[in-house]
Amino acid sequence: MEHVITPEIDIESWPQFRAAIEERDLLSWAFRGQASHSWPLSSTLSRYLLTYRIHPHAWVQQESRIIRIFKRKSHLLLPRVPDEEDTFQWLALMQHHGAPTRLLDFTWSPYVAAFFALERATDDAAVWALHPPTLGPRATRTVRASQSVSEDEIGPWIPGGFERHFLPNENPIVVIGEPHEMNRRLVAQGGTFAIPGMVDRSVEQLAPTTAILKFRLRTKTLREEAMADLYNMNITHATLFPDLDGLARSLAYELEYHWAFDPRTMKPRPGYTVE
Repeated sequence: MEHVITPEIDIESWPQFRAAIEERDLLSWAFRGQASHSWPLSSTLSRYLLTYRIHPHAWVQQESRIIRIFKRKSHLLLPRVPDEEDTFQWLALMQHHGAPTRLLDFTWSPYVAAFFALERATDDAAVWALHPPTLGPRATRTVRASQSVSEDEIGPWIPGGFERHFLPNENPIVVIGEPHEMNRRLVAQGGTFAIPGMVDRSVEQLAPTTAILKFRLRTKTLREEAMADLYNMNITHATLFPDLDGLARSLAYELEYHWAFDPRTMKPRPGYTVE
């Protein structure tokens, strides 16, 4: 992949991150947290095709094939399935259950993104930000079947939009959006998706430099304060994944926290004593 220089902001402390988010006009931006600042914004589909050396001439056929397999078999395990032609809804469902897709999970909350960046980070982490209006051609979220669609409206949620603009893997674009029907996790996380038009190029390679930012989080100097603050905001696995798996995952941070004392130093909280 070609090297792309993304505007990067170095963050040394948690208050600095909060100030950077609040001082900038980022209300309409989408965010993604990653545990390593060196990881590109690549989808699971992209990583799988490249890691296991699937020939590029087979990419379109193989991506189409796994979507078709999921459509044909998942009805046995689902109480209700999406409309046959709503490929974006199918992709969101596949992503939710762990299938490799070209969708990348984003959130409208910088703090949810920071949680995902820092929760298991040991190296410097990253929070990426994308500005949908600056990404390029307009992506219309809802279009009735009777409405005409102009050439600059390329959202994958438009009927036939995914097959026309994304599946061929020839369109150097990236758009932001979420399916019409959202699952509990997407709702809890304020979730959305980035959808690249080419799986052999990362999102930062496709996005204009004016539409993307990267916050490099110095994990060693800010993680402890950040995770405690996020915990107090009720941003945990238990709230972001409102199911039994989320509850179980949330217990990892409980090893770092106790209401009566600091488990790292054994120093009691104000008003408490440690026996």
